[in-house]
Amino acid sequence: MRYSGISWTATGFEVSVLDQDGVLVEPTVHFPAGQVAEVTAYLLGRQRAYTAVGEHLVNVIESTNGMLDGGLMSAGLRMYRADPWVLPGRPAFGSVPADQLALAAVRDLAALAHLHIETGTLTGRSDQLDAGIAESADATEALSRAGRCLSHGSRERPVVALTFDDGPNPPYTGRILDVLDRYGVPATFFCVGLHALAHHEELARMADAGHQVANHTWSHPFLPDLTRGELRAQLERTDEAIGKALGTDGPRMFRPPYGSRTPEVLSWLAEGDNPVALWDVEPLDWALPGAPTITRLVLERTAPGSMILLHDGGGDRSQTAEALPAMIEGLLERGYGFVRAEELMAAATP
Repeated sequence: MRYSGISWTATGFEVSVLDQDGVLVEPTVHFPAGQVAEVTAYLLGRQRAYTAVGEHLVNVIESTNGMLDGGLMSAGLRMYRADPWVLPGRPAFGSVPADQLALAAVRDLAALAHLHIETGTLTGRSDQLDAGIAESADATEALSRAGRCLSHGSRERPVVALTFDDGPNPPYTGRILDVLDRYGVPATFFCVGLHALAHHEELARMADAGHQVANHTWSHPFLPDLTRGELRAQLERTDEAIGKALGTDGPRMFRPPYGSRTPEVLSWLAEGDNPVALWDVEPLDWALPGAPTITRLVLERTAPGSMILLHDGGGDRSQTAEALPAMIEGLLERGYGFVRAEELMAAATP
């Protein structure tokens, strides 16, 4: 067996491969931000080489990295998640080093979560996610009353907001922008900082077309696993990366990955000036159910004021791009108009 650890840093990704004795068998490789395809190709190459000599490769991320596993699984790689209780402490900004992620699998693979496309990065922790959301109901409502949080807009106005998470992610972000341009529909893109760092041209295209560009953290972490300082750094660095790319002060609106939150996390968010955008319509396009299913679920679940959650990043998003024309046409036929998330929030603010 061979074990690869995949870490994230302020500038990109690192991959280390260990053998069953915990010995490094490949030099640790650094991939700059934007080289997700290169990370995938490298790991597939290692997998083919090990399979040829009767070995298997398993790949490990941690819970502060939700950027890669979907695409890696789609490519045919076996993915695991290591959680904080089986790992050493993280550096000030970044994940646990790649060799330590691999070593966690060497020590006890059964202690890690085996990931699947259908259940995503949080495989095995959905109950914790749901519990945190439920426990945060009062804090979420308080933020909403203050005009700082929104799941949906007014049910009296026949408008909706299309939102796309986890990019920029060529070529899928470009394909989605092409469709939006064709229909003249505005949208909101909640961008991951490490991807924004590398894809200024996609960000500029979003802004030039009148779309809203917003914050989705630096590395797509499960927020309850972060400290207050780590959360602030995730938000601030992403704002800086987007602001630098666009020549602005950076976005204000923020969407928590997975919608993850606890009362404590929301209290930290309330200290800053990032309004929180949630959603009320989710067709689970990240699970790759097929373009017709994505379209059908959106049309069935949308109501006036809906905030519709889709994805342009996190893996192969060809199904989302394929679903988008029929989705837009169906919503138009039902009498809906389209606005950016910030407009939906502004109209709902008391």
